[in-house]
Amino acid sequence: MLSARRGATTGTALAALLLVTAGCGPVAERRPADLRVGYDSLDGTLAVWPPRGSLARDAAATAAITTAVRDWRSPVDDRVHVPTSGILFSGQVAGSALALVAADVPGESASWLLQLDRDGQRWRVVHATEYTDPGYLVYSDVLPVREPSGRRYLTSARVERLTGPDGKLLGGTDGVTDPVAVPDCRAVELTATLRSTPSLPRGRAADRVLDLGTATEAPRYPLVRDETGAGRRALTGLDTCVLAGERGPFGSVPRRIGDREAPRSAPESWPMAKIATRSLGSVALAEGEPGELEQLSWETPAGTMTAVVYRPADGGTPVVSPADRSTTLQAYHLPMPGRPLAVLSWRTRDASFSAPPGTTRLVDRPGLVVVEHTDQRQTFSLAGTEKTWYRSLPTPR
Repeated sequence: MLSARRGATTGTALAALLLVTAGCGPVAERRPADLRVGYDSLDGTLAVWPPRGSLARDAAATAAITTAVRDWRSPVDDRVHVPTSGILFSGQVAGSALALVAADVPGESASWLLQLDRDGQRWRVVHATEYTDPGYLVYSDVLPVREPSGRRYLTSARVERLTGPDGKLLGGTDGVTDPVAVPDCRAVELTATLRSTPSLPRGRAADRVLDLGTATEAPRYPLVRDETGAGRRALTGLDTCVLAGERGPFGSVPRRIGDREAPRSAPESWPMAKIATRSLGSVALAEGEPGELEQLSWETPAGTMTAVVYRPADGGTPVVSPADRSTTLQAYHLPMPGRPLAVLSWRTRDASFSAPPGTTRLVDRPGLVVVEHTDQRQTFSLAGTEKTWYRSLPTPR
């Protein structure tokens, strides 16, 4: 959400934000070693995350939640820094105990949303997602709450109202919405109306966010900012479970920590914001009528990623490539059934494209070449007036 997020690249309203972090939490009876209840962030005089829930002022619950959070470890074995973390909600929801913690995890792991339940008097972390923005989690205004059969959301005090995927107003208590019907593998849009604050003097009528579906696996954070609505349009008809797979656009670039891959961490290609698409044209890549080839792009903490999507003319299942980091000459493996293809695209004018000798070009247009992806390593080049770019595609998996 545009709100008050560190590291955001858009929105001049952020310059007006007054963020204050006090030395002690809002609940006087908590022990110094316990998590704060609520979060000491202010937008002007408005407490963005005040204490919420029926257990917010229960010192025993706060201590037990703190113990569970201290015991939790990230996939790379980092631990929570308790003094800069906070309990955003603790109480009963639909007859069950629920706690949501904004966890500051120094090092590689950044900000996490921890969801806890209670077994007797013992609290436990049952779900943990890594916030996709390198800024603080508490600078968002809508946070996901996982349920066995759907989704709820926790909203900040900046949110006046939240509408669901069907455009209807969501009810709720203490900032937690009523259950929302969110599909497993399809992106849906939520729209928040933000009140007028010093960071947003005119408020905001439509602050959009996409939920990528309830099948999104931890630690992948399921909400993606969608300021213009371009993301909703780009993902129409696409299976987000396929997009999130290890060969799909959103899941195909693994996180690396040092010189090793960290497969249990959120992928570097996991989207943060600005999902969009542009047409590469109508092309015949299979039998029947030509389909539409699109370039999908999105922002991640590691920079801009892209992929290609082929939508068959008959409305069949779209085919997607793995992600490619944004660069001058883009190279994609497109796994067409029975005929893997290589798609090369560029936007540089007055450039000359070259492929290995003997390569058959199925599509050859300015800015777009499609060839068969063979079982031999293929290297392509794009020669500009002052520089030549090279890209190699390994053999298909």
